[in-house]
Amino acid sequence: MAAILLDVDGVLHVSDEPITGAAEAIRRLRDDGHRLRFVTNNTTRSRAQLAEELRSHRIEVDETEVQTATAAAVRALRGRRVFALTMHALVGDLEGIELVGEGADAVLLGGADETPETNRVFSYMNLARAFAELELGARLYCLHRNRWWQTKRGPLLDAGAFVAGLEYAADVEAVVLGKPSPAYFSAACDALDADPERAWMVGDDLESDIAGAQAIGMRTVLVRTGKFRPDEVEASRVRPDGIISSIGHLPDWLEEHL
Repeated sequence: MAAILLDVDGVLHVSDEPITGAAEAIRRLRDDGHRLRFVTNNTTRSRAQLAEELRSHRIEVDETEVQTATAAAVRALRGRRVFALTMHALVGDLEGIELVGEGADAVLLGGADETPETNRVFSYMNLARAFAELELGARLYCLHRNRWWQTKRGPLLDAGAFVAGLEYAADVEAVVLGKPSPAYFSAACDALDADPERAWMVGDDLESDIAGAQAIGMRTVLVRTGKFRPDEVEASRVRPDGIISSIGHLPDWLEEHL
């Protein structure tokens, strides 16, 4: 039996529409005795909302099985003054961090979504305020630095572009708290009481999911859904241990390869 980390967006659903066979695959993995943890860079909804969304797709999951980049931010920034550009839904999950409008020790950027709230969170004035805090000595953190994510309408620009802009303007380097941070993957393996060498990561993103997991010695499976692009796989030096059509094929694939 294996410890398995599962990405959410692009693996289990796309734009809140479930991937065919996802619910049945999760049920089979549990029946086969595998230990599961749902690891996501989604920074637009709370952990409770993410769990409820999965359950609405008939995917069995407890909120405690969901690991978010927001939780990593609380561990890293607890007790510090933080200027945060994040969606309002995350505020409750940031308990333990002092959120401020100026005089910050740290600037924290979350992710974008498909709603008008993205326009407000990442407005010019907010980004200029973040730049000013960095110029005054605050350190830059981001929940992730994804360049784009897949939606049912096609690829959409993600907040990694804003992270890169602030790095360039302030001549600093952001600390990434979510995937592909080694600390994030290590925390997920620890939660399953698993050695990374005996754990698997299943994802749709070569950089955040596959390369990030491989950096700590995990084995990996790439799905052909979500962000998957054949040309990127061919051009990349990153080589997953397996490539499958979708999460629906994972239980059978594991039976053959474990």
